[in-house]
Amino acid sequence: MTDMYASLRSNVGTLGQILGDTIRTHMDEPFLDKIEQIRHLAKSSRQGNDTAREQMLTLLAALPDEELVPFAKAFNQFLNLANIAEQFHTISRNCDELVCVPDPVDQLLGRMLNGRIDQDKMLECLQTLDIDLVLTAHPTEISRRTLIQKYSAVVDCLATLENPQLTEREKKQNHLRLRQLIAQIWHTNEIRHERPTPVDEARWGLSTIEASLWQAIPDFLRQLNEQVEERTGKQLPSDIAPIRFSSWMGGDRDGNPFVTAKVTQEVLDRNRHTAARLYLKDVVLLVNELSMEEANEELLALTDNSHEPYRVVLRELRQKLRDTIDYLNARLEGHSPEVDLDSLIWHEDDLKQPLTLLYRSLTESGMSLIANGLLLDMLRRLACFGIHMLRLDIRQDAQRHSDVIAELTRYLGLGDFDHWDEHEKQAFLLRELSGKRPLIPHNWEPSAEVAEVISTVRLIASQSPKALGSYVISMASQPSDVLTVLLLLKEAGCQHPMRVVPLFETLDDLNNAATCISALFDIDWYRGYCKGSQEVMIGYSDSAKDAGVMAAAWAQYSAQEKLVKVCNQADIKLTLFHGRGGTIGRGGGPAHKAILSQPPGSVDGRIRVTEQGEMIRFKFGLPKLAVQSLALYTSAVMEATLLPPPEPKPEWREAMERLASDSVSAYRAIVREEPDFVAYFRAATPEVELGKLPLGSRPAKRRVDGGIESLRAIPWIFAWSQNRLMLPAWLGAGEALQQAADRGELALLREMEQKWPFFETRISMLEMVYAKAEPNLAKYYETCLVPQELHHLGEALRSRMATGIKVVLELTQSDALMSHTPWNRESVELRNPYIDPLNFLQAELLARTRKEQAGSSNVELALMLTIAGVAAGMRNTG
Repeated sequence: MTDMYASLRSNVGTLGQILGDTIRTHMDEPFLDKIEQIRHLAKSSRQGNDTAREQMLTLLAALPDEELVPFAKAFNQFLNLANIAEQFHTISRNCDELVCVPDPVDQLLGRMLNGRIDQDKMLECLQTLDIDLVLTAHPTEISRRTLIQKYSAVVDCLATLENPQLTEREKKQNHLRLRQLIAQIWHTNEIRHERPTPVDEARWGLSTIEASLWQAIPDFLRQLNEQVEERTGKQLPSDIAPIRFSSWMGGDRDGNPFVTAKVTQEVLDRNRHTAARLYLKDVVLLVNELSMEEANEELLALTDNSHEPYRVVLRELRQKLRDTIDYLNARLEGHSPEVDLDSLIWHEDDLKQPLTLLYRSLTESGMSLIANGLLLDMLRRLACFGIHMLRLDIRQDAQRHSDVIAELTRYLGLGDFDHWDEHEKQAFLLRELSGKRPLIPHNWEPSAEVAEVISTVRLIASQSPKALGSYVISMASQPSDVLTVLLLLKEAGCQHPMRVVPLFETLDDLNNAATCISALFDIDWYRGYCKGSQEVMIGYSDSAKDAGVMAAAWAQYSAQEKLVKVCNQADIKLTLFHGRGGTIGRGGGPAHKAILSQPPGSVDGRIRVTEQGEMIRFKFGLPKLAVQSLALYTSAVMEATLLPPPEPKPEWREAMERLASDSVSAYRAIVREEPDFVAYFRAATPEVELGKLPLGSRPAKRRVDGGIESLRAIPWIFAWSQNRLMLPAWLGAGEALQQAADRGELALLREMEQKWPFFETRISMLEMVYAKAEPNLAKYYETCLVPQELHHLGEALRSRMATGIKVVLELTQSDALMSHTPWNRESVELRNPYIDPLNFLQAELLARTRKEQAGSSNVELALMLTIAGVAAGMRNTG
C-alpha cells in the first residue's frame, strides 16, 4: 500500500503480529509457517502467478482435520482485526485526508449560508428535521456480542496508543492489554451454538445504544450547536432531536413465528428498563454535580427554600428511577406487581418536567455554563430516546390480517372475506370502522395463528403511543390491506391513532403504490384518520430479488415520485420509509449518497431508514463513528430538503425506462426462465449449508417447501457473496447498459452519470460490486461443486459479468474499477490475500461434506468459520 495509509498499515501490522504470537503460543511453529506460506502464495496468486495458486491449493487440500478449525479461525480473525483497524482509522487522529473527511454538516452550513439559503430557513429546517433510523436484526451480523465487546476494547487500546504523552510503562501496559484481548478473541468460539432468540436480538440492539449511541447523541448535538452558533450566533433548543431511533427487533413478526405478543411485551419492558437504568446513572452523576444553592423562585418554592434545591429534585428522581427498575425487574421475572404508577417514571414528562425546571433555574440564575453540561446532555438524550429507548415498530404480512377477518366472517356467517373483491372488502371494512358495536364476539375461539394476531393488536392497544412506532404491513398491495389493520386495532380498543404503513416490495406493487395510496385518500373516513400525514415504506430487498437491482432501483425512484405527487395533490405530508439492506444487492451502500440521489421533494425534512445487521456495528458501534454517521445523515437530509437534486430530463427518464426494461428481462431470463438455474445456485454456493449457521432468529425461508421465490433476500444475497460471484447485485444491469451502448446511447449515459445523482449512485454501486466480485474464484467453486452438465450456466454468468465490467469502464472512461475511490480500492486489496484462502478452503470443505453426506465436527465447524470469515472480509456485500 501507499504511504498515505501508513498509520492504517501500522495498526494492521501490530494486530496481525499479536495474533501470530497468540497462535504460536498455542499451535506449533510449523503450523504458523504454513499459514504464512499460504498467505504469501495467495498474494502471489493475486498477481497472476499460477504456480503459486497451485501450491496454495495443494497445501489447503492437504490440511489434516485437526488443523482445519485453527486455520479457518486464524484467517477469520485476521479479517476481523483488519476491519477494526480500518474502522479505527476513520476516527483516528492520524487518518489521511482521503479518509478523515471534513465534517459534512460544517461543509453544508458553509455552502448554504454562503448566499444560497436564507439563515432562518436553514434554522427552521434543522429544528424540524425528523430522521428516524430503524434498527433491525436481520441475520447478517455474524459476530457474537461477546466478541463485539472485545473488538471495541481493542479500538480503545489503539486510541490510547496514539497519545504522544504515554510513558514507556504505559505503552507496555497497553500492549499487554492488546495481547490479552487478542488471546481472549482467539480462545472464544466465533460461531454461536444456538440461534439467537428475538429477545437476544433486541438486547443486542440495546447494547449498541448503551455502548455507543448514548454518548454519541449529546456529543453530536453539542458539535452541531457549536457549528450553528459559529455561523449564525444562535443556539439550538435544548430539546432538539433531529435523529431518533426505532427498532424492529422483537416487533417484526413477518415470517418469524418466534416473535409473539409475549415476546414483544418482554422487549418493550426491556427497552424501558435499559432507559431507566441509563437515566439513573446520569441522575446519580448530577446529584454529585449540582450542589449549588442559588435558584429561581419556582425551584425554591418547590423545594421549601432548601439549601440544595437541585439535589432535592434529583434525589426524588433517583428514587423514582430505582423504583421503576425494581418494578420492571419484577415484570421481566414473570410477576405482575401492584404499584402506583405515579411513584414511577412512567411518562416522559415525569422526567422531562423536573429536568427542564432545573435547567431553567440554572440559566436564570446566571449558571448557563453549568446548565449546558451533563444536564443538557440528559435533556437531549430524553428528546432522542424518550423513556422507552427505542420506538418499536410492529410488522406483519398482509395475508395474516386478511386471515383474521376471513375466519371471523366465516364464523359469523357473513361469507369468506378472502374471496371478496376489493370493492366488497372496502365496503365491509368501512362499515365496521364507522360502526359502534364490536365485531369480535366474546365466545369466539379463533385458530392459534389468528389468536396470535389478535393478541398483538390488543398488546398495542395497552401501550403508551410513545413506546411504539409504525405498524408495517408487508406485501401490501391494496387499500383494504391498510383498512384491515385499522379495523383490528379498533376492535382491540386502541385509543391512539397508530401509523399504519403499507410496504410495497415487489416490482408490481411498487409500480402500483401511488394508485393504492391515491385510492386510500379518496376514502373520507381514512382522510379523517390519517390527519394530514402518511407514511409509506419502499422495499429494496424483495424488489431487487424479484426484478434485479437496476429495474428495482428505477421502480423505487418512480414510485417515490408518484407518491410525492399524489400526497401533494391531497395536501398530505408524506414520510418515506426506506427498507434498505446493508448490502448493495438489498439497496445498501453509502447512506449519504443514497439520500441525495432520491427524487426531488421526496425527503422534505422527513425520512425513515432501516439500519440492518452488521451495518449497525460498522456505522454506530463506536461513539466517534456514530457521531460521523449522525452528521452524514443530518447533512444529507438537510441538503436533499433545501438543495434538492435536479429533476431528470425527459431523455434521461426514457433511457432509464429502456434500461429497466432490458435489465429485468435479462435478470428474469436467468433467475426464472433458465431451467438449470436453481440446481446451479444450490450446487455453486453454500446456500443449503447457510441454513445450519445459527445467525438470526428468523427462518431462512418464508415457506419450507418453496424455491428461489420463497427464499428470503438475505440468504439469497449471502450465498452469492460467499462464492464471490455477487450475482444479485449486478445481474441484468451490465447487460442493459451494453444494449444501450449498442444503440449508440453511451454519450447520453455519460451525461446521466455526470449530472444525475440517482444514476451516478447506481453506476458507483455497480463498480464496487464488480471490483469485489471474483469470477475466477466462482469458477473454482463450480469446478469443485457443480455437475459438469451445469457448467455452461457458470460460463454464461461470468461472460455477462465481463460484459458489465467492460461497459461500466467505457461509461466512466476509466482504466480500472473504483479508480475515483482509491480508499475503497485499497480496502478491498488489503483483505483479498486473507479472504481468498478461506474461499478455496470453503470450496474444498463443501465438496468434502457433500461427498460424505455427514462431515466430522471439525470439518463442519471449519466450514462455518470460513463462511463467517468471508462475510467479515466482504463487509457491505455479504
